Amino acid sequence: MVPPSEINADNLICDIKLSTVVPASITPEDKIHHLTGADLAMKLHHITTVHFFGGDAAEGLSIEDFKRAMFQWLQLYYPISGRIRRHDGGGGGDGGNGGRPLVKCNDSGVRIVEAKCAKTVAEWLASVDGGDYHRRLVYHQPLLGRDFGFTPLVFLQLTRFKCGGVCVGMRWTHILGDAFSATECINTWGKIMANQKLPPHSLDSPPITPRHVGPMMTSSFCRSLKPLDPLGDNWLTPNNFKMQTHTFHITQKQLTSLLSEDRNKCNEITINPFEVISAIVWKSMAKIKETKIITVCKKGKFDSTVLENKFLGNTQQVIGTVEAENTSLLADSDPIEIAKMIGEEFADETSLIEKIMEEGNGNVDAVVYGGSNLTFVDLEGVDLYGLEMNGQGPVFADVSIGGVGDEGAVVVVPNAGQQGRIVNVILPENQLLLLKDALRSDWGLY
Repeated sequence: MVPPSEINADNLICDIKLSTVVPASITPEDKIHHLTGADLAMKLHHITTVHFFGGDAAEGLSIEDFKRAMFQWLQLYYPISGRIRRHDGGGGGDGGNGGRPLVKCNDSGVRIVEAKCAKTVAEWLASVDGGDYHRRLVYHQPLLGRDFGFTPLVFLQLTRFKCGGVCVGMRWTHILGDAFSATECINTWGKIMANQKLPPHSLDSPPITPRHVGPMMTSSFCRSLKPLDPLGDNWLTPNNFKMQTHTFHITQKQLTSLLSEDRNKCNEITINPFEVISAIVWKSMAKIKETKIITVCKKGKFDSTVLENKFLGNTQQVIGTVEAENTSLLADSDPIEIAKMIGEEFADETSLIEKIMEEGNGNVDAVVYGGSNLTFVDLEGVDLYGLEMNGQGPVFADVSIGGVGDEGAVVVVPNAGQQGRIVNVILPENQLLLLKDALRSDWGLY
């Protein structure tokens, strides 16, 4: 294995070039992508994906081939080439006192980053020992900072490795859609490169009417959303601690062992991988700090006809909380019982979050991931391996989140072929060190 210290070298990624790609045809001047309350609740967050392809998969594909497919791709997904504006015409620099934010579909384009790496794909993946090294393969310019009116909503970094392989790294502002939308979008680009027939899609903005909220539900009941002092047009999560990321790799053997602890009278397993992994991390965190309540984000169960042909928006993820009786009891509990609690006692607050955002005309500043609580994100349903080159899938892929608040987040992602899980943990530096020690000593997780 290549020493992990080598992967930190600043000169590993070189020959960086920036360009912009726009849709193949001009989008009508008055075209606007309206943002729902659910979209605007996520405005301080972003999603990152990395897809590694070997030399065989990327053989014969040049940067021109990648960009040629993007023209049609962006014609189909024209809002991601737009820029943030406000209903009063503002677009950054107005102090944030303007109208409701929206996406002006003005064909300003997606930022493309070309780069080269001195390692092979195999060497890079062998060097990563859990640290946040993949960040070098996703362009790091802050999304929606002080000049959000001029900032691209999507960055796509194409890094060519010494072996001819390629990493596609995407940074996607969460205001456009959840991880399910983001991965479907990037997968569509791959289908266009392969000249595949695309299913019908609709980009009609969903109605800006929040889902029904019961009469007893008020903003004071919302425990998954942390309100902030007004940020104006500076859409960046304020942190009081240095946040770091570590990736744990759970093998299928380890996962099977964890799940086998839960069998009912019919010898059936009643919990899922996300629940048991979350239980282990929550139990370990309860020994480190007060962690009585957690936020859980997962794919909702919607009527398929509601989401049919809709491919942008925070429409598939639901957000809620789970509360334990007390932290000390949690630290001593059987993780299987904690896992069952996560599955059975989830209190959905998605509609309430939308209501709060609508009451503030979309201008409420708040943090979801790591805001009020440690947040567990279930991305089991994400089609992470749906992006292909030359008919081949990636040798490795991952998805995570950014803009995480001080309480931290845990993102659970399926590995290739559902063989094991990838767990991306974002925490304050000192807490992450303690959690790594606990998971290593108690569960053998690295």
